[in-house]
Amino acid sequence: MKTARWDLAAVWALRVLTYSVVASVVYIIGHIVWHGLPAMHWEFVSGFPRRSGAEGGILPAIVGTGCLVLGTITLALPLGMACAIFLSEYAAQGRFTRLIRLSIVTLAGIPSIVFGLFGLGLFVIFLGFGASILSGSLTLACMVLPVIIVASEEALRAVPASLREGSLALGASQWQTIARNVLPYAVPGMITGSILAIGRAAGETAPILFTAAAFFLPRLPQSIYDQIMALPYHLYILATQHPDAAAVRDEQYGTALVLLLLVLGVNLAAILLRYHFRKKYRW
Repeated sequence: MKTARWDLAAVWALRVLTYSVVASVVYIIGHIVWHGLPAMHWEFVSGFPRRSGAEGGILPAIVGTGCLVLGTITLALPLGMACAIFLSEYAAQGRFTRLIRLSIVTLAGIPSIVFGLFGLGLFVIFLGFGASILSGSLTLACMVLPVIIVASEEALRAVPASLREGSLALGASQWQTIARNVLPYAVPGMITGSILAIGRAAGETAPILFTAAAFFLPRLPQSIYDQIMALPYHLYILATQHPDAAAVRDEQYGTALVLLLLVLGVNLAAILLRYHFRKKYRW
């Protein structure tokens, strides 16, 4: 009887915590949407900023954020998946491999500001790329790479060993086994975890603060070596550093809403890709 009461109390405690988290998320999203919708008009999303962002639109910030996300995907996704495949399928499972995994997990927990300083020292100054799309994308790629490796390796481990053993028993090579019997079933989890990590990177301010972003650049980038505007940094300046922050309240919430929609769009893409591959491949 006493055990049943404790079980019931635990269930209700977990239920209250779950509902509290959901309610908090709904409130935050609703607050941003309620205050951001008045700023959402065509000129705001397609125009160029004027008067240090107090007027005009945020098109350069949208394009700049898109360039950073695309660059991060191009650099981090193939490298992260390749590293995960090597660690899971090829590397000898010894002390050195465990040390590498521990290092990757540790890197995944490092604050983003540290990656920003790392990108400043390596890409901006040492390699001479300057504050640019290339420096920002490389820095964000370094930041999300550990998360992509961990997520991809977990997806590979979830594939039953019998699929590998059966393929090898029939005479297939190790790469043929991985390409035809492992990856098709692991790809949904690999892509989902990777894109979610990149969606988080799209909202980061600290890494691009030192490597890519400028507050007021009323033009679109022409090459990967150009400095850009970005939605997270633009929002940060409007909310904290703008000389007339109270007058740009609508711009603040409008920028936050656009950034929220961008991140939700990336997450939705991950969900749709996962659904597509899971529907196509089942075991």
